[in-house]
Parts: sequence; C-alpha cells; structure tokens
Amino acid sequence: MKQAQAPTLQDKRTFREFINDGRTQRVLVIILFMLLPMALLITFTYLPFVNMVQFSFTNCTYTNPGKFVGLKNYIDVFSRDDIFGTLIVSVYYMAGSLVQLALSLFFATMMVFGAKGSSIFKACMFFPYLICGIAVGFIFKFFYYRDGVLDTILHLVGVQNCPLWLENKSINNIALTATSVWRYTGQNMVMFLGAMMSVDTSLYEAADLDGANKGQQFRYIIMPSIRTIIVLNMILSISGSLSAFEPPYVITNGAFGTGTFFVVMNRIAHENNKVGLASAMAVFLLALIILVTIFQKVFFKYFFKGSEEDTNRPCKDQLRAEKLIAKKAQKGA
Repeated sequence: MKQAQAPTLQDKRTFREFINDGRTQRVLVIILFMLLPMALLITFTYLPFVNMVQFSFTNCTYTNPGKFVGLKNYIDVFSRDDIFGTLIVSVYYMAGSLVQLALSLFFATMMVFGAKGSSIFKACMFFPYLICGIAVGFIFKFFYYRDGVLDTILHLVGVQNCPLWLENKSINNIALTATSVWRYTGQNMVMFLGAMMSVDTSLYEAADLDGANKGQQFRYIIMPSIRTIIVLNMILSISGSLSAFEPPYVITNGAFGTGTFFVVMNRIAHENNKVGLASAMAVFLLALIILVTIFQKVFFKYFFKGSEEDTNRPCKDQLRAEKLIAKKAQKGA
C-alpha cells in the first residue's frame, strides 16, 4: 500500500487566499456587523445595569460612593408608604391601558369594515402619538387648569361648579390617565389595523354569504387572526403603565397623590440625592415588569387556547370561501 503523502507547502493556503475565500468573508462580515452593536449594547446597557445593581446595595450619592448596607434599600422600598404606595397609582394607568386597547380595537375594526373618511380619521387618531410627551403634558396642564379649556367648555354647556381636576384626589389620577389614553390610542389602532388588513378578504365575503353580521365576523375571523398583536399590545401597554412618568411629572410634579413609581424614584435620586435607594427602586421595578409580563403571557396562552385551531386552519376556510364566491358568481351570471 502507498502511504499518504504529507501535504506540501503548495497545498497549504496562504493568508490572502484564506481571506479572499467566500466563506471566510461571510463569517467576517457577520462578526464585524455584530461587533459595533454588541459593543454599544454592553457599554450603554449591560455595564450600567450591573453598576446600578451594585449601587442598590449601598447608601451612595452622586458625590459619595457610600458603604455597603445589604438589603436595607430593598426593605425601604417595601416599608415606605411614599414608595410602595405609588404602585396603587399605577392601577389607574393599567385600567387606562385596557380602555385604550378597547378603543383602539373598536376604531380599527370600524375602518376595516369600510367606515367613511377612514384615512382622515386614522391620521387624526395617530397624530397625538407624534407629539413629544413633554408637550402633551403641557397641553393637558392648561387643559385641566382652573378656568382653563375644559372648564370653559363645561361652562358653555351649563356646568358651573367644576371640580379641581388636578387637586381633587378622587379624580386627578383619572384625569392624568386620560392623557395617556389620548396619546397612545392611535398608535395601538394602527398596529391593530395593520394586522387586520392582512386577513384574507375572501373570509369576509364568505361570512356575508353565510349571513354573519359584523359582530360575528369580528369574533370568529378578526379576533383569532390578530391574537398575537392583541397579546403584544396588551403586554406593552400594561408594562408601560408601571413606568408612567411624563404626565404626572409635567402636569402635577407628583403632587396631590399623583406621583407614580417613576416620579418618586426621580425625586429620590435627583432631589434627595439617594442614589442607592433609587437604584433599588429601579431594580424592583424591572423585576415587577418581568413578572407581570410572564403572568400575561401565561394568562393569554390559556385565554386564547381555543383560537389556536382557528388560526391554523386557513386552508379549509379559504376553500369554502372560494366555493361560495363561485356559486354567487354563477347565480349572478
């Protein structure tokens, strides 16, 4: 038997040949394109987060590195009423997010079913989302101000004794929640509308031939088809309600019981100079948002369990719709 010959120098690729190889260049391009985003992500996200967790176990300030205090800051988060009590305010924003999603779904459904002037209506509804959050706060600050825009409108319709919208603790959080509903309804509506436009129109035609009304079409065609977008919007809305900041900060600066968790955290960090306690609040809020998100995903997984089959059988519905449309065309001929 002939022994295998040892590779010669001519069989080995040079470095230039290795670099010019198509497979090598694809790998290098992938690595180079990933390096910059990963470097930015690590520098401006992960490293600051690690530092924030470290700060949460100290009594540091902006000028003093402080000392290790263990879990004292986390105990203060749960024991201080001015901190943990702000989560009650977040309930208003959670309820507002549900109202916001219901309105968005309603308006998107109307436009899918061919409401007149839908293009203008869609632009008007989406416009508030384009306005800066600080500007929205100033708009509603003068809107709710004593003898402001809202009071003037109510005076014109005969209401004389208007409440103090921003000082009355029984209604001020509802008024502030309404600003978030006004701003984000259009954004969710556009997302719902985009998902609804992807539904095959022949399904609507088949449902019309079967005598299904608009409500039944919404329940049995639209809802199963946009299940993923509904879950996504609800997770984003409820998680965002836990971190509401701009309306209470700009309009009332957290006064009269309107301070959310974020507003109080900002005050403790920047006004009281307690960076360690504020860091513990931020870590607690992150953990709370993660838990709420997991709970929502598990809940909606079982809530929409029956609709999985509806979304996975488009072929049967498509064939049935084509047959009904063909029959209708034959009758018309």
